[in-house]
Amino acid sequence: MLVPLSILDLAPIAEGRSAADALRESLQLARHAEALGYRRYWVAEHHNMDGVASSATAVLIGQIAAATTTLRVGSGGIMLPNHAPLTVAEQFGTLATLFPGRIDLGLGRAPGTDGPTMRALRRHLSSAMEDRFPEDVRELQTYLAPAREGQVVRAIPGQGTEVPIWILGSSLYGAQLAAAFGLPFAFASHFAPAQLMQALQLYREGYRPSPAQPRPQAMVGLNVVVADSDAEARRLYTSLQQRFLGMQRGQRGPLPRPVDCMDGLWSEGERLAVERMLAESLVGSPDTVRAALRETLARTGADELIVNCPVHDADARRHSYRLLAELNQA
Repeated sequence: MLVPLSILDLAPIAEGRSAADALRESLQLARHAEALGYRRYWVAEHHNMDGVASSATAVLIGQIAAATTTLRVGSGGIMLPNHAPLTVAEQFGTLATLFPGRIDLGLGRAPGTDGPTMRALRRHLSSAMEDRFPEDVRELQTYLAPAREGQVVRAIPGQGTEVPIWILGSSLYGAQLAAAFGLPFAFASHFAPAQLMQALQLYREGYRPSPAQPRPQAMVGLNVVVADSDAEARRLYTSLQQRFLGMQRGQRGPLPRPVDCMDGLWSEGERLAVERMLAESLVGSPDTVRAALRETLARTGADELIVNCPVHDADARRHSYRLLAELNQA
């Protein structure tokens, strides 16, 4: 095996499909991933997005865990500023109680949505409380740790479950926090690759060992599309390119159908912007992706890779994950 592989799922709502279709396909993909030997299956929290069905993240995690037997299931991540730490502790404590040893809790600092939706999610928080991420992480750890004598507020279920916490980040902030807290770190280079190498260096050099995590553990996020040929993989990849082009234009919508060529759909400036955001993407046949995967591992020293494969067709997505798992064994 080249590296442990995990899956990041946003439960994409594809053009011409529904949210119900997306959720059913996520359950099918999780069972497929377990059979192929993937280590983790993480679901990302997003809100008010026409093309994403993973808004009720803890609910979906519970369904995926129930549909599988050995796969680790978790959040990639829960956007902690949107929630009270006690609520998160109770949700994930309940999951960990139902599925012991199988639940991960990845935490992010971004809202995962637009401004009006962020305010709707945080209606009980004042603006002065909106950037308490380090304090909220510590509070959450307290609720998941064994109860202390005299502790007034407890998470039941949750207390003593010690659900593994990961810090997720797309900048240097998350890397420094994960290092200071002695927690594993996952970098969101699948959409924000610019500071990947600097973040990994800061995390490793500044790491303070903790009892649960004596050594740093770095996970790198990638977009990976594998198909039987380079040409077919590039065609499938145009769905993601179109989605990021829409982001450049402030447009939302379902995951687009692939096109034969992106020429004429974007300006030169838009092309460059999309390519910068998607720089950490491996696209091609198994041979092409195997070579790119080895280069990525040599460059980053990642302990684990978490892979997003946002292609329009669910069968093609499952096929891509199968090909990736097979080439990783070579």
